[in-house]
Amino acid sequence: MIKNIFLAAATLLLLASCKGSDEEYDPRHDWQARNAQWFAEMYDTAKAAIAEAKAQYPNGNEWEKHCDWRLYRTLLKSQDVEGPATDYIVCKVNRHGRDHFPADDLWSAAYTDSVRLYYRGWLMDDNYPESKTNMTVFSQTYFGAELDTTTAAPIAMPVTSTVEGFMTAIQYMVKGDDWDVYVPQELAYQEQASDAIPAYSTLLYRMRIELVHKSGTGMSEWR
Repeated sequence: MIKNIFLAAATLLLLASCKGSDEEYDPRHDWQARNAQWFAEMYDTAKAAIAEAKAQYPNGNEWEKHCDWRLYRTLLKSQDVEGPATDYIVCKVNRHGRDHFPADDLWSAAYTDSVRLYYRGWLMDDNYPESKTNMTVFSQTYFGAELDTTTAAPIAMPVTSTVEGFMTAIQYMVKGDDWDVYVPQELAYQEQASDAIPAYSTLLYRMRIELVHKSGTGMSEWR
């Protein structure tokens, strides 16, 4: 009898403890450190994949045809030194524009240019950031699970109107490129917070460049 009472009391205590934990759980706990760790893991993944591809294909840029990962240092800092990981964006190529458009139609946007592009941006909000289904969309130019360019419209924007990491990615992409881009908090909004984006957030974007408009040529009508 006493044993049964003890077990019942222990069960109630456990349930109460779990309930309290659920009510107090904060998906944004330790946000700055967790976001820094997430970016560091993606940086290490990209760096290892690039090193492996370069070892297998050491001639020039041949490795790029065999590796989907890229690391690009912010263009607002010197490219002559390596710098810390947080000076870089991590890019994973989903689609190459060169496979869909002629070479003379492929050029990167300069700092003073404008672009039309599709994008969706995610925040990490749980312990499994590698799955986009567990992440929060903070901004987007299309709806639905996947980008459908027959129904979505790309946004027109100057290159300089974005955060440093996003701006860097644009200047390395060409028409038709579709990338996942991981931006460390240092190249995003840092300590600034908004209703949609907490301070110290690593940002993940899916970006597809539709058109590049050179400075002084004006922005053409869409379709």
